[in-house]
Order: sequence, then C-alpha cells, then structure tokens
Amino acid sequence: MTVDALRLEIRKRMTPGWFLVGIILVVGFLIVVRRFALGLGAATNLSDRAPWGLWIGFDVVSGVALAAGGFTMAFIVHLAGDRTYRPLVRPAILTAFLGYLLVIVGLIVDLGKPWNMWHIFFFWNPHSVMFEVAWCVILYTTVLFMEFLPAVFERFRAEIPLRMLRTIAIPLYVAGVILSTLHQSSLGSLFLIMPTKLHPLWYTPILPVLFFLSALTVGTAMVMVEAILSSKLMRRGLELDLLSRLGRWLAVLDLFYVVVRLQDLGKRGAWEHVVSGSFESVFFIVEMLLFIVPLFLLFSNRARRKRGPLGAAAFMVVLGLILNRINVTLVGTMRGAGASYLPSWQEVWVSAFVVVCGALAFGLIARLLPVFPAEDEGGTHES
Repeated sequence: MTVDALRLEIRKRMTPGWFLVGIILVVGFLIVVRRFALGLGAATNLSDRAPWGLWIGFDVVSGVALAAGGFTMAFIVHLAGDRTYRPLVRPAILTAFLGYLLVIVGLIVDLGKPWNMWHIFFFWNPHSVMFEVAWCVILYTTVLFMEFLPAVFERFRAEIPLRMLRTIAIPLYVAGVILSTLHQSSLGSLFLIMPTKLHPLWYTPILPVLFFLSALTVGTAMVMVEAILSSKLMRRGLELDLLSRLGRWLAVLDLFYVVVRLQDLGKRGAWEHVVSGSFESVFFIVEMLLFIVPLFLLFSNRARRKRGPLGAAAFMVVLGLILNRINVTLVGTMRGAGASYLPSWQEVWVSAFVVVCGALAFGLIARLLPVFPAEDEGGTHES
C-alpha cells in the first residue's frame, strides 16, 4: 500500500463514529487502570450497603444471559436437528464466546481482590451457588472456544484437527447445553437467600426458573439483533426468512415467560406492589412492557417479515432482560438494604468500554474467519 493510499484509508476511517469509539476505548482503559491503581472507591459509588453495582448488574449478570444465544442455537441445530438455522449458529457461538470473556473481564474489574480468583481452583465449596456458577462459566467458556475452533481450522485448512473436533462435536454441544442450563438458572438461585431484602416484585421461589426462561428468550432475541446489526454494519446479506421463522420461536418463548411471570405475581399476592406507585413499581412496569409490547409485532406475520419491526421487537426483549437483571441486583435490593446507589460516570463508561470492545472483536474476527455463510447459502438474503 502506498503512502497516499494509506492516507486515503485513514481519512475514510476518521468519521465521527470512529472518533467516538476511540474516545470510549482510551478513556475506558484509563479508568480501568485507575480502578486497579487506587481501588474500587476511586471509580465507583459502591459501598458496604450497596456492594453490587452496575458492573455486576449489567456487565456480569446481564452479560451471561445476553450470551445465551450460543447454547440456544446449538441445541436447535445440532441436538434438535433443525438444520434450517445452521447459518445462524456460528455467529451466535462467536457472540456467546466473546460475551463470556467480557463477563469474566467485568467480574475481574468489579472484584475487590481479583488476584485471589485462583482460589476457585483449589478451595472447593460445593455447597455454594457462586462456586457452581463460577465453574460452569469457566467450563462453558472453554466449550465455546472449542465449538468455535472449526472456523479457525477452516480458515487455515487444517483438516486433521478439524476432523478430530468434528468427532467430539455432539458431546461438546451436549456439555454446553447442560452447563448453560445449570448456571443460567443458578444465577437466580443467588437471590433466594434474600427474601427480606429483595423487593416482592422480583423475589419469588421460582427465580431460578425465571432466570432460565428469560435467558432462553433473550438468547433467541440476541441472535436476531446480532444478525440484523452485522448485516447493516458489515454490509452483508440478511437471512430475513430465517429470522422471521426464529421470530415465531421468540414470540412463543416471550409469551410463555410473561405468562409465568404474571401468574407468579398472582399466586404470591404481589399485584398490589405493581400499582403502589413506588419507584420499584415504575421500574417493574417498564420492564414488563419491554417484554409485552414485542408480542404484538412478533405475532404479526406482516411485521415479522420486515427488518425494522423484527429488529425492534428483538431489541426491546434485550432491553427488557437487561432491565430485569438490573432490577433484581440493584433496584429491588436498595430499599431492603437501606442503601442508595447511582452508578458513577466511570462505571457507566467502563460498561460502554466493555460493549465496544466486544463489538470490535466480533467485527475483526468476522472479517478474518469464516463466521458467516457465503451469500448464496443459508436461505434468502436481504441486502
């Protein structure tokens, strides 16, 4: 590449969007360095009464659920045998793998003494839910790495290791589904020890079930969001026919989750809290609307065949899941703990930093490796 060509390429990249990305990355990195140099107090508004903040509610607890598309698509295609959705599997697995890596990074940033993380390997406590979640996340991240390795071997035409991986593919997918089921539900089990601290709008004995159901729902939605965004940003075709069919699954999962959630409120006699006018009730109503409104789009055949309504419905479900996890970890616990907490601007910035790092890593890997199918594969494409 000549000097003039290099200058032209740099000018093309010097857009307001890329400038903003650069600012987020630089400032985010400096905040993380400051956090490790001066401690959590220098970068967060956390306290002894509010020890879990945005980095846990969004980066970790939400992040694990948002990465559920990997095991959802692996189950549908490789275990249930519906090969129709095969073009969506590899991007979903890559998204899940990067998501879990970022969850681990977010957890390291949030921990007061992250250098003690090695304890999990030697000081076992099988009675602890956190112990089970930690090991499941470690093992499932490893499984996701191995599930994505075929893309690397295909890129470099390494036939022997590719054949070896294919011989253990089904056990890998089975392990991934089992591990995901365990820790997606166990994240809800973490809050079962807080019956007097977690607000009645969110505390329920079936929290593990609700966490698992919502992870299945948002995993499907994230596959759709990732496909629509990547087609737009990477200027590739869109598997609109596949996403429309997947939208039917999302509609059923979303409806089932909403029905279970509302029935649980009724059985516990918690409806009075919904109309109480408290700030918790406002957050709860917004959360539920983000799950209910998409149903009107997803159950409409006409809306589901269009990129805009389909993407809007999936994106609302994603926002609903994020708000649910923040409500459970933060909003619903503040009153019971007698605490008040608002994330500092540095906490918000680091969360944006993590998201941008994940998006850039996905884009880079997708350009270097065969993540997406060829344009003539995987059904009808929309440009």
